[in-house]
Amino acid sequence: MRLTSAQIERTLHQLDAEAIPAEHPLVSQLQQLFGDHTYFLDETGLNIVEPVEAYDGDGLLGVVVNLAEWTDGSRAGLRPHEPEATDLMIDLDTETRH
Repeated sequence: MRLTSAQIERTLHQLDAEAIPAEHPLVSQLQQLFGDHTYFLDETGLNIVEPVEAYDGDGLLGVVVNLAEWTDGSRAGLRPHEPEATDLMIDLDTETRH
């Protein structure tokens, strides 16, 4: 899922990560491997946020999915693996509720 700029900001407030800018040269390679998503790097490696249905049907939630892990402690390379959903849920709803 490609996130809007507002959703990226909300994600970064909830996840200690860095968003890879859409214009970064690496993004086209990532899209060939994993599809059209907004990509995030954190201490575990490369992640995306996939939408899930909220329990109460109100708002938009996303689960953080890890796609690749760092090859070593220097974080110089990534090793892709099968997508693994994490326990991290992100509130993507950018609408103000009263």
